[in-house]
Amino acid sequence: MRKQRTHYDKTFKENAVKLSLERKNVSELAQELGVDPLLLYRWRKEYQQKGEARFPGKGVQSLSEDAQKNKGIGKTT
Repeated sequence: MRKQRTHYDKTFKENAVKLSLERKNVSELAQELGVDPLLLYRWRKEYQQKGEARFPGKGVQSLSEDAQKNKGIGKTT
């Protein structure tokens, strides 16, 4: 039987990242929060690299500005 995926909201991720930046032991914090340490490290990386575009929600990938401009290209009406 497959394990149910857990979805974390943007606020939870941002708070978890901020706590992880304050603490020395990220693995311990991840255990306290009930998340995998690798997931917490991935959130930290996204938080630091993407600024305001971080954690768009529900598996939606954030697009670069160029990708957003070109999004409508190639579609026929």
